Amino acid sequence: MPAYLHQPRGFYRRVFCLALPVMLQNLITTSLGFMDTFMVGLLGDAEMSAVTVANTPIFIMQLVMFGLQSGSSVLTSQYWGKGDRESINRVLGIGLYAALIVSALFALILFLRPVFVLRLITDNDLLVTLATPYIRIVGFSYLFNALASIYIGMQRSIENPRFGMTVFGISTAFNTLGNYLLIFGKLGLPALGVTGAAVATLSARVLEFLISAVYALRCRRLQFAPLLRPGSAMLQSFVKYSTPVVFNETLWSLGFSMFTVIMGHMTLSTEILSAYTVAGNIDRMVAAANFGVAAAATVVVGKEIGMGNRGSILAIGKALCFSSFLVGCCVGVLEQALFWLAVKPYLLPLFKLTDAASSICTMLICCYSAASPLNALLITLVTGVLRGGGDVRAALAIDLAPLWCVNIPLLALCALVWNAPLLVICLVIALESLFKIPFGLYRLHSGKWIHDVTITA
Repeated sequence: MPAYLHQPRGFYRRVFCLALPVMLQNLITTSLGFMDTFMVGLLGDAEMSAVTVANTPIFIMQLVMFGLQSGSSVLTSQYWGKGDRESINRVLGIGLYAALIVSALFALILFLRPVFVLRLITDNDLLVTLATPYIRIVGFSYLFNALASIYIGMQRSIENPRFGMTVFGISTAFNTLGNYLLIFGKLGLPALGVTGAAVATLSARVLEFLISAVYALRCRRLQFAPLLRPGSAMLQSFVKYSTPVVFNETLWSLGFSMFTVIMGHMTLSTEILSAYTVAGNIDRMVAAANFGVAAAATVVVGKEIGMGNRGSILAIGKALCFSSFLVGCCVGVLEQALFWLAVKPYLLPLFKLTDAASSICTMLICCYSAASPLNALLITLVTGVLRGGGDVRAALAIDLAPLWCVNIPLLALCALVWNAPLLVICLVIALESLFKIPFGLYRLHSGKWIHDVTITA
């Protein structure tokens, strides 16, 4: 057994205790996505594909917010290790301001120019018509979600991940109920179809914000006092370490959105997008464990650096990456078992997919599960270890260069030029991490990713 796996007693228990609430939180939120897909899918293939198209720019917005949250966590986790609560509040204040500005800009664009945005994704007139009211409403929901997410991310960085799990558990239940009532018109409410799903999402995001606001005013672990003027030194530090992460997540989300754009211009665009939606939701639901380990890695690495324990950081990073690889193997097996034993025989027929869409969905799930160990390793390596260590620029290069230089051109050639078999296209989509792993492992073993990013406020 490698020496780096021999960590102090209680290390793996600590990682598990940090990861489990995040795993459950991700499971809850991805289950919500699955329920959204399921309920809208009951309306038909076109409606489900329309929501997929509409969620493409929403997905970009979500990952920009995740970038702000992750960038804040780089600083917050290390300040938490130092016990510097005032600096944490300064970071939180800047994060909230940035999230509000960015989400408001996105919401205005989606509300004022929805057709223009949707036309960038698909040339299918029916999908654009169905998606327009949905995207206008859901865009505004992220004004509330952005603020709640920044605060929840801060709580996770100070080793309180259960708060996010609780908030998203409540909002998911509320959203699911709202979907049922408003999509199908139950309890005397109008049947709004796709628009009903958007209204339910907006209502759930408002609820998340209200819960977070009340909790912030009553929290004893860290008193809520983000300063109106957090200081130029802290602002510069935030920009230095958060901007590359936001840039990373924005270009990564744009890259993955290009997958949808490419599929939206294929001959069988409706069937492919339907299958991609169903398979993607299933994969994200079972892969929640991968993101839990990555979130725990950010906190563990950042806190150890903040406490000044530099001698043990390299071994800790390697142990976390190896653990994530094992978790990814288990996730891949679980995904296959869940699909063949439950989803394919019982749930998939309920989506009213065509035979072609059902076949594509099966191929995608097989490819996703095969790639799960590599994806899990990459997620923890890039978003957990390297970012937690303050090595945000190297993480950016490792995450983006192979995606934009290899995966996207390869998918475009296979799908639009070479008319490659659908299995080849599914493999290109699923194996996005394959070309990144060698660069990430080289950076990990070099030890050059360990940086103390804190300043004296």
